[in-house]
Amino acid sequence: MPNPMLDLTAVNDALAQTIFAGHLRWFPQIDSTNLHAMQQGRNGAPHGSVYGADEQTAGRGRGDHAWHSAVGQGLYVSVLVRPRISADQLVWLPLLAGLALHRAILETTALVADLRWPNDMLLHGRKCAGILVEAQTDAARGVFAVIGIGVNLHHRQFPAEMATPATSLDLETGRVVENETLLVALLQSLDVELSQIDSPVTRDAYYASIPSRLEAISTWIRGKSVTVHGPLSAHGVTAGLDAQGFLRLRTENGIITITTGGLRDQASNGTEE
Repeated sequence: MPNPMLDLTAVNDALAQTIFAGHLRWFPQIDSTNLHAMQQGRNGAPHGSVYGADEQTAGRGRGDHAWHSAVGQGLYVSVLVRPRISADQLVWLPLLAGLALHRAILETTALVADLRWPNDMLLHGRKCAGILVEAQTDAARGVFAVIGIGVNLHHRQFPAEMATPATSLDLETGRVVENETLLVALLQSLDVELSQIDSPVTRDAYYASIPSRLEAISTWIRGKSVTVHGPLSAHGVTAGLDAQGFLRLRTENGIITITTGGLRDQASNGTEE
C-alpha cells in the first residue's frame, strides 16, 4: 500500500503563492474533514484553511450519504473559504470546485474525467471523486463555506452496495498516483478559481463563463436521458445549464429547472452515494 503520510513541508512550499500556504492541517484519522472544517469555521478559522486526513471514519457525501474513506487509499480534504460574495452566490462554489478538480485530475494523470452535474467525477462511467459543499452565514463573521472533496486514489475494491460503480485513479492509470501531487494540483486549481470571485472586476464575467466551461467537461449537461433523485424527482433529457448554473431538464410537460439532486442514467434506479 502506498505510504499515506504527506510531506506537509513540501506541500506548503508548493502552495507558497496561494491562499492555502501555511494553512494545511492533516490528521491520521478523523470522523469527517467537513464536520471538522465547519466547526473550525464557526470558531473563526481563516480563509484558505485546509483540513485533510488519511482516513475518515464517518466520511460524508451529498445528502448525508456515506463516502467510502478507506485508510490511506484516497484523498480526503476540506477547504474553508470566506469569499467576498453574498449568500445567494454560494451556489457557484460546487461548480467552480468541479472545474478545479477536473483540471487537477487531468494535470496529474492525463485522465479526462466526466462531470456528472453537480458534484461527481466519473471515469469510463465509474465514480472516482465527489464534492460536498456546506455553508453557513455567521452574523459576526459573514459567510463561510467548506468545500469537501474525496478522490479514490489507490482503491482496488469497493463496497458492493455502492449505487454507482466506482474506480480509482490508480486503477485507471495503471500506476500509483501520489497523494501529494494531486493535493497540490487541486489546491492550486482551486486558488485560481477562487481568485476570480474575490474581485468585483472579474466576478460577473467569471460567473457567466461557468455554464459553458462545465458543459465542455460533461456529457451529462446536454442531451442525456436522466432520472433526477432529490427534492424534485423527474425524468427527462438534459438541456444545458441556466445563467445560475442550474440544470435545465426537458420533460414531457416542458422544461423544468433542477437546483439540486443526483442524476442517474434513466435506466438506473440507484441512489447516490
